[in-house]
Amino acid sequence: MAQIQRIVGVDWSGDKGPGQRKKIWAGVWTAPQRGASRAEVRLEGGRTRGELIEWLIALSHETPRMVVGFDFSFSFPAWFLAEHGVTSAPEFWQRVADGDGERWLHEECADARFWGKIGVNRDGKKPAEFCGEHAHRMLRKAESLLKVRALIANPEQAAKVAGIAPKSVFQIGGAGAVGTASLRGMPCLLRLREAGFRVWPFDRPEITHGPLVVEIYTRLMTGAVIKSSEPARRAYLAKKGREHVIFAGLPRSVLAKARSSEDSFDALVTTLMMAEHRAEFTNLRQTKDPIFRMEGQTWAPGLFSAERPRV
Repeated sequence: MAQIQRIVGVDWSGDKGPGQRKKIWAGVWTAPQRGASRAEVRLEGGRTRGELIEWLIALSHETPRMVVGFDFSFSFPAWFLAEHGVTSAPEFWQRVADGDGERWLHEECADARFWGKIGVNRDGKKPAEFCGEHAHRMLRKAESLLKVRALIANPEQAAKVAGIAPKSVFQIGGAGAVGTASLRGMPCLLRLREAGFRVWPFDRPEITHGPLVVEIYTRLMTGAVIKSSEPARRAYLAKKGREHVIFAGLPRSVLAKARSSEDSFDALVTTLMMAEHRAEFTNLRQTKDPIFRMEGQTWAPGLFSAERPRV
């Protein structure tokens, strides 16, 4: 644990306009410096996607042994990548960055498998090929297994995560949509990789040699809480402060920011949960599984603590 100098939890956004500065938040946990008794915790907003990526790169120069968590999907189902002739997620990110991402998001896109928006070729409804017995096709292996694996690894949390269903990256509009944020996040992974970041599970996650990026699922870290309610956020943080050492003694300014919006709340809770379980990042390994190599995996507390995953 002493090897990790900094944890950053990012609450991402796919907003194309000025809303990025309001919606994108990052929590920052920095290990105690020599002579200090407590870690430093900050909560920051006001950046665009591009500005946030350059800020992370600057932080990595200051503290190379850093782990960053992003709450968007790092890839699509393997069958979709194969359809486009690619064999790995990083290769897919380049396709997205080269224009496919914005083309799929455009309202006149002919590929109706991207749903949630209304447009010339879209009615906002989930396509029939993702319904009924074919519903599994809209999810990655990681999303299909994540909820079950989390319950097995952490059964006492079963009541908290029950009913929290994984979302499809093909959904680009409507409640719970993750597709837009993901498609606008994948090109940023390329930039971070260029700057020396390792992206798990595609690269070797050697934290002693440089910064690491992981995909996270915020809901599994917050549990059941009405995040849109300020009183609920306030009560949740107060309870955490009584029960978890890592939440205790947070600066008033940080707590005020976390109570102010759902996005800032997610960023803080994500960061502190990652920091509390930071020893687990040393258990991560580069995947050898051909499906995970294309689709990616999601890190969540407890899933990689007991043993090193054989993937």
